[in-house]
Amino acid sequence: MPDAVVWAGLVLMGACVGAYGTLIGAGGGFVLVPVLLLLYPGDSTELVTSISLAVVFFNAASGTVAYARQMRIDYLAANVFAAATVPGAVAGAFAISLVPRRLFDVVFALLLLLAAAFLELRPRGRVSQRRHRRGEVTRQITDVQGDTYVYSYSLRTGVALSVLVGFVASLLGVGGGIIHVPVMVQLLHFPAHLATATSHYVLTVTSLTATLVHVIAGDLDGGYARTAALAVGVLAGAQVGARLSLRLGATAIVRLLALALVAVAARLLLAAAGV
Repeated sequence: MPDAVVWAGLVLMGACVGAYGTLIGAGGGFVLVPVLLLLYPGDSTELVTSISLAVVFFNAASGTVAYARQMRIDYLAANVFAAATVPGAVAGAFAISLVPRRLFDVVFALLLLLAAAFLELRPRGRVSQRRHRRGEVTRQITDVQGDTYVYSYSLRTGVALSVLVGFVASLLGVGGGIIHVPVMVQLLHFPAHLATATSHYVLTVTSLTATLVHVIAGDLDGGYARTAALAVGVLAGAQVGARLSLRLGATAIVRLLALALVAVAARLLLAAAGV
């Protein structure tokens, strides 16, 4: 296949990953990792996760700019959670070399299936206007469309979960949104639209941290050209995804996330089984 066709295909794939990943606040790494595993079966786990995390960074940065314009980012949570993911992301980037490829595929697939089941059972979470509770912060955010969100969450719980999210996300090469969005919606009671936007802000920090660790370790060697082609696509796709999010309800966004998780997990399990 001509090189021009291959590079054009990578750019197009990046655009699709960027649009869908930004729409559901997951950064796109959860789609990109299994696709890269299938397209490049000879690549090491370290290289695949390095490419994915680098692309997720460009996607998250582009999506964050779009969501900032929409005024849907909870900056208090975003800054605190982002700082909390850094130590976990560093540890996860170093731990990836200890995980065998087949085990990596299976663990990733099972994680996606569990997240999908959780989201499908409770797609809207438990967001409500309520009194301030001890140990929680109450936030009120009005977006560019004039919609006002009032919700409360435990900042301490969010920090603890973010450390774990940083580790697992870096280990799996998915940036963290695939885990952070369900956690924020279901456990911290964020409105889905704000969870996706805030998650993208956090993703920018987490994915950059993990990517730098991989670059220093030399894991991204041999993958810079593919990363550049995918990055071109996600930069544009992220803007499209953020615009689409304005037209979809919270339940639709969360269910789109659950559907994608099931499809990707099924394909990964088949690949791990040699099918």
